[in-house]
Amino acid sequence: MEGFPIISAIILAPLIAVIILIFVNDKDHGLIHGIAVVATSIPLALSLYLLFAYDMAKGGYQFEENIPWVKSMGINYHVGVDGISIAMVLLTSIVIFTAVFVSWKGITHRVKEHYIFLLLLVAGVFGVFTSLDLLCFYFFYELAVIPMYPLIGIWGSANREYATMKLTLYLSLGAVFAMLGILSIYFVAGAQTGHYTFDMVQLSQVTLARGYQIKVFLPLLIGFGVLVPLAPFHSWSPIGHAAAPSAVSMLHAGVLMKIGAYGILRVGMGLLPEGAAFWMPVVAILCLINIFYGGMVAMARKDMKFMVGYSSSSHMGYVLLGFATLNHIGVNGAVLLMFAHGIMTALAFSLIGFIYDQTHTRMMYDLRGLAGKLPFVAIAFAVMAFASSGLPGLANFVAEVMIFVGAFKDYPVQVVISVFMIIVTATYMLRAIKSVFFCEAMERWEGIKDANGFVEKFPFIILIAVLFIVGFYPSILLDIINSGVDTLLARIPVLPPS
Repeated sequence: MEGFPIISAIILAPLIAVIILIFVNDKDHGLIHGIAVVATSIPLALSLYLLFAYDMAKGGYQFEENIPWVKSMGINYHVGVDGISIAMVLLTSIVIFTAVFVSWKGITHRVKEHYIFLLLLVAGVFGVFTSLDLLCFYFFYELAVIPMYPLIGIWGSANREYATMKLTLYLSLGAVFAMLGILSIYFVAGAQTGHYTFDMVQLSQVTLARGYQIKVFLPLLIGFGVLVPLAPFHSWSPIGHAAAPSAVSMLHAGVLMKIGAYGILRVGMGLLPEGAAFWMPVVAILCLINIFYGGMVAMARKDMKFMVGYSSSSHMGYVLLGFATLNHIGVNGAVLLMFAHGIMTALAFSLIGFIYDQTHTRMMYDLRGLAGKLPFVAIAFAVMAFASSGLPGLANFVAEVMIFVGAFKDYPVQVVISVFMIIVTATYMLRAIKSVFFCEAMERWEGIKDANGFVEKFPFIILIAVLFIVGFYPSILLDIINSGVDTLLARIPVLPPS
């Protein structure tokens, strides 16, 4: 496929589908679903090609496309991927492909509009993970988060108006901070070199003053940290998870939270390495709020979506702890956990949505003894719960162990608390399995139906298979992730012993 614009094809496939859908009859649901499946299967196939075609010995950015856009301002359409990007593009393509099937029966009104916004969102996410120009990065970042407002506001459940407004305000605030940091880098680096550019590859070669890096890393950390979500900007996220329809919750927890972490990694740590070395010990403290608070609140919630939402905030704290290590094993583990957590939460929200569509409740005390009626869903839910709890053989385990090993030398307290919180995670996940599936059955759910047929089972099977494949064979991703982490960490100064 030499010469073929693979990255542009990944980004454009959902955008072209959006244009086609505009002219499709609203009532032709079969054609709408078919277009959505084709539009998401193309990026999935191409991302798998990237995974196996990437030259790890060569490393660096590959499959690049660089087209001048506004030469006078140094703005280019510059895209490409390294090992980190490929893992995130693959994650996105898997989640959106399965989300289309989950929406097949879950969304019954304004179906065309739902897929239009969903595909716009994912095109933005693909753009974020592949952009090598800061302005394009920011454009795609906005494209990824703006569709969340109509997706939750129109197709969401209870409290969707409050959730969409809070989400919009928080993400808008974060975007302002991120833009301030990006513009500052553009002007300061340009004044220093005499060449103004938004190109991240060129900017990474500019050595900025340490004091400046320390100052500017903070707004970038806040801006991208809002989406992670980094405490104390974390309260919007679980509410958004709970109010969103199933496919949107899958993308929100599975992918959107990762573009915040990716922004910290790619823009913050990549362009301001000395700023990262200064602020990461602070991140290692703040992430404890995510890990401890998120886990304890998840333990207290009886609404399954809120439980998984707060659990997601807790697990993203592990990702931030991995970043804070600034060493290969910790950062590699963090990126792998971004992938593993994305797959696991996509499975969680798709299963909860499947149950909710039939019962119209997410409360554990309302759902009892469903295993007899939903054996396939019960098994899938158990796999998800075991993955979230860090069971060996599933993808989360390897990633979490790597983070703990990487962090123990500099942050032993954080590691001890994090290991304790895995026990807490196992507690509320096992309680959910027992309460929803293995208590005495309730007569009111006699008519509930298990996942049947290709459309209903297919997304669950794919997500479960990925968790097992990466769990038993983590090097399929770790080797390629490490090639990107090597380049990133090479510029970051070694921290003095704590």
